[in-house]
Amino acid sequence: MSNSPLVSYTKLSPYTYGKRNHVIDTISIHCMAGNLSVESCGQMFQTSKSSSNYGIGSDGRVGMYIEERYASWCTSSRSNDNRAVTIEVANCAVGEPWPITDAAYKSLINLLVDICQRNGIKRLLWRGDKSLIGQVDKQNMTVHRWFAKKSCPGNWLYEHHGQIAADVNARLGTAGEPEDDDMDVERFKELWREMRKELQDNDASAYSEEARKWAVDNGIVQGGNSGEFNGMWEDMMTREQFVTVLYRFAKKYGLI
Repeated sequence: MSNSPLVSYTKLSPYTYGKRNHVIDTISIHCMAGNLSVESCGQMFQTSKSSSNYGIGSDGRVGMYIEERYASWCTSSRSNDNRAVTIEVANCAVGEPWPITDAAYKSLINLLVDICQRNGIKRLLWRGDKSLIGQVDKQNMTVHRWFAKKSCPGNWLYEHHGQIAADVNARLGTAGEPEDDDMDVERFKELWREMRKELQDNDASAYSEEARKWAVDNGIVQGGNSGEFNGMWEDMMTREQFVTVLYRFAKKYGLI
């Protein structure tokens, strides 16, 4: 089993499960939750009781911390770590959505293409469905938040997993190939509801704080039926909800 030739820095971590007990058939992308260089990430993995196979800095350089033949301590799942190549990516801003630089994204795609080619992974598959863990014929990308109470890999990377898979598959020459698919209307509805659940909390971005406060204070937005306010700020809006907001605004300012 080989390692990526794209690596420009190596500092091996002592934190590994040892030799893998499963073939590599999965990819797990993580965020560093900070703008660490490949060197500082490698230094952190000397004492943090955690590790990853690779790391990518905001400058696009690639570091290696656990050789591919060994399983890292990365996803809070020994089973997943034994089958997944794990990759930490530096963040260019602190806090959600934990974005990454264009250089880091480009290197991530290059590294994933290399990993897939060397390990016989024909294409990356992503449905954002936790229930498909281990079913690599349907989904072979996993995320840390599925195994532990964490936000990793951050919303930016999580929401770009589909694009990441598409970009890698285009390079592998497998974009557009049909998948083994058991999708039907009921399955689609189930996935749709699951996706909406992640949006229906009270999370919101800092840029909208003033507008949100004004809307709540003036009764334009009212937060659900439970006792605790929940604006569901990231969720989608139906036309029914839209006209209700317009009506409240018009009534508040004497337009009707």
